[in-house]
Amino acid sequence: MSIGELAHRTGVSPRSIRYYEQQGLLVSERTGSGHRRFLPEVVERVILIQHMFAAGLSSQDIYPILPCMIDESQRTRFLMDELRRHRDRLVDEVRKQQETINILNGVIEEYDHAE
Repeated sequence: MSIGELAHRTGVSPRSIRYYEQQGLLVSERTGSGHRRFLPEVVERVILIQHMFAAGLSSQDIYPILPCMIDESQRTRFLMDELRRHRDRLVDEVRKQQETINILNGVIEEYDHAE
């Protein structure tokens, strides 16, 4: 399938698909005229990559765990450890943001009563 077809089937822009390929997350074959051709199973991979980006992972984070997620025979403790590590990082970030919100709420309350 062409990059345009892949983009249409996944809702991901051709630019993003080229980026994924550049980062080593996708592989395509080239036609004689140099156009990219993707296998049909790449659709699932692109959607999975999108989910991982939406979960806050970078392409460097995704690269080592993507094969484990695609191929059940490659699933190891490494995959779960990595996913838990990223989850824990996000939980910590949310906790820190909540602390900041609480501080701002205190400042707002103090100045709100001053009026």
